[in-house]
Amino acid sequence: MELDYKKLQFMSGLEIHQQLEGGGKKLFCNCRSILRSDEPDYEIKRKLHVVAGESGEVDVAVSHEAKEGRTFVYRGNYDTSCLVELDEEPPREINKSALKTAVQIALLMNMEIVPLSQIMRKTVVDGSNTSGFQRTVLIARDGYIETSKGRVTIQWLYLEEDAARIVLREEGKTVYNLDRLGIPLVEVVTAPEIKDANHAKEVALKLGEILRSCDVRRGIGTIRQDVNISIRGENRVEIKGMQDMDVFVDAIEKEVLRQKELSDSGTPVGMEVRNVLKDASSKFMRPLPGSARMYPETDLPLLKISRGFINKAKRDLPKLISEIKGDLKKEGLSEEMINLLLKQNKLKEFKELKSIYDNPQIIAKILLIYPSQISSNLKKSVEDVENVVLNFYGDILRMLKKGKIKDFEVKDILSSLVLGKSLKESVSNDKKSLAEIEEWVMKTVKSKPGLNPNAYMGLVMNEFKGQVSGKEAMDIIRKFIK
Repeated sequence: MELDYKKLQFMSGLEIHQQLEGGGKKLFCNCRSILRSDEPDYEIKRKLHVVAGESGEVDVAVSHEAKEGRTFVYRGNYDTSCLVELDEEPPREINKSALKTAVQIALLMNMEIVPLSQIMRKTVVDGSNTSGFQRTVLIARDGYIETSKGRVTIQWLYLEEDAARIVLREEGKTVYNLDRLGIPLVEVVTAPEIKDANHAKEVALKLGEILRSCDVRRGIGTIRQDVNISIRGENRVEIKGMQDMDVFVDAIEKEVLRQKELSDSGTPVGMEVRNVLKDASSKFMRPLPGSARMYPETDLPLLKISRGFINKAKRDLPKLISEIKGDLKKEGLSEEMINLLLKQNKLKEFKELKSIYDNPQIIAKILLIYPSQISSNLKKSVEDVENVVLNFYGDILRMLKKGKIKDFEVKDILSSLVLGKSLKESVSNDKKSLAEIEEWVMKTVKSKPGLNPNAYMGLVMNEFKGQVSGKEAMDIIRKFIK
């Protein structure tokens, strides 16, 4: 069914939550921001109690969750969670590395940095925080991005704590791991200026490009997207879990159709939060929270962002991924190699190695191609191979620069190192000269006449592994075949 978004008075905006690296630390303490898979050191239990917000009102979502009467169990480890996560100790000063990244994201979205902000507590209704609230602070406002359907306003950018990670849900009880609680993240909120489902996807991808260009965490669960939707001026519905771009458009269209059916039948659209399902439909989660859940954080001073801090962030402003791709293409890297470099988050290493030996092709192969090939050939784990590469690639590049070894020898040298040989043994001087290789090729052509050039090439490369390049081998072969 073709939807007439304009006639339906479609209104939609995005909320994107992206975890930040933050120097490997949490937002309001010095605990490491890593996720655990081992057994917890301790476990605590708590219940949700109704608390009024700054206005004196109890939020509707809080009341809804409190009626469920669930027990919340929190599992933690001493080196990734502390008394701050347990709400038994005041928070520390805000993570400056995370703050710098948040400011840079805001600048890339043309936003106005807020120089003085009150850190707030936002009531958490699902038990995903031991304190019952999440700390959040406004960093910037009133920005924009350009899209194919016009400018879209970026209303707000917040820096806040991530929630605890759910590991088990059963009747009357939810179990969380505290490792994710407190990891810094930004929340980016657009104005309801999105024109249709495809435009929403375009905006999400554009924002995603900006976020990934900065010092953010990568991988599953590090970014979460919500879409707010309303039609005909009726109640707003928030759709959570919109990370899968393959169902993004379908999910929005199905929600618009759901709201249209309710509206057409005279049934009010509920002001609610819904969760997207695999088939792009959605199900009710809880009533939509309101402003009554916000109140000031009294354990921390006002956040001041100085002009000097902003200028420093601006001087270190990263390039957008699209710009980086353009630069790498000029270096001669293929689209596949560029995507691998960005996907594996090895751009920094690439730049460092290129400063040692200015040959983008061989550096990309060392970082991205050779480890998996060597792993497969030697039946070693990719991680073990990468550790060896990490220890020796500086030495190897310096030898390449000095002409002590050639590009085509690198893979074999790395393979030898992975097998436990020393660098001296791996870079052996006991190699055949081109004259000796020529003699071997001549004898081979005489003993095995009639093969095509590629067949002879295979024989040469197998005989003289790492001692002759493909071009040199083919040049020799052509001397002895007609």
